[in-house]
Amino acid sequence: MAAPYAPGRLLHALGALFFPHLCPGCGDALHDPAEAVCPACLWRFPETGFARMPDNPVERLFWGRVPLAAATSRYYFTGASALQAVLHALKYQGDRGAGHLLGRLLGRSLREAGRFVTPDAILPMPLHPARERLRGYNQAEVLARGVSETTGIPVAASLLQRRSHTASQTRKNRSERWRNVSDAFHVGMPDAVAGRKLLLVDDVVTTGASLEACAAALLAAGCAEVSVATVAYAGR
Repeated sequence: MAAPYAPGRLLHALGALFFPHLCPGCGDALHDPAEAVCPACLWRFPETGFARMPDNPVERLFWGRVPLAAATSRYYFTGASALQAVLHALKYQGDRGAGHLLGRLLGRSLREAGRFVTPDAILPMPLHPARERLRGYNQAEVLARGVSETTGIPVAASLLQRRSHTASQTRKNRSERWRNVSDAFHVGMPDAVAGRKLLLVDDVVTTGASLEACAAALLAAGCAEVSVATVAYAGR
């Protein structure tokens, strides 16, 4: 005769039946509680291979604008895709597990490429404090923690602050995006960045205007070197 469910296990089974843990990419149930995204969706994410490629399309975004040591994105961003759904779940639905997984995958590509092994610290793209309070967290910091777990590079989330609450960048062209963020970022402790090599991490890069403004602020404060890594590239 089968042993009866313990009360806790019964509640867990009932919860899994009526409120299954769903993959944010496709909506299918995740059978392993440790999974954040199903293997089928991960397999479909389109990889760029940029981490191993000097002068890749992400690096070209910054040519003639700000001197970066290296830049990369792990995946191509496309609309109506599993990756878009996962990033949306991270940014707007509180799915930090998915963000941590994406960060670990990004960190793995950096580690394996060999061009990103020197940073002293990882800096997530900062949110304005009001927006971070509203959301409850900074999605770029969640990604940065995942990158740190894979690479061993520490996260220094407080070194760079966003001092202005800028309008959405979604419908702006490159010059409009740059005007929107050109004075948005501030290094509160220049002595803490002086002479250091830093890695900026964000979710998606399109024109690179916000990352350019961050890098410019860090270099103006005496940072020795800035690299950039994002989960996805949505270049046009």
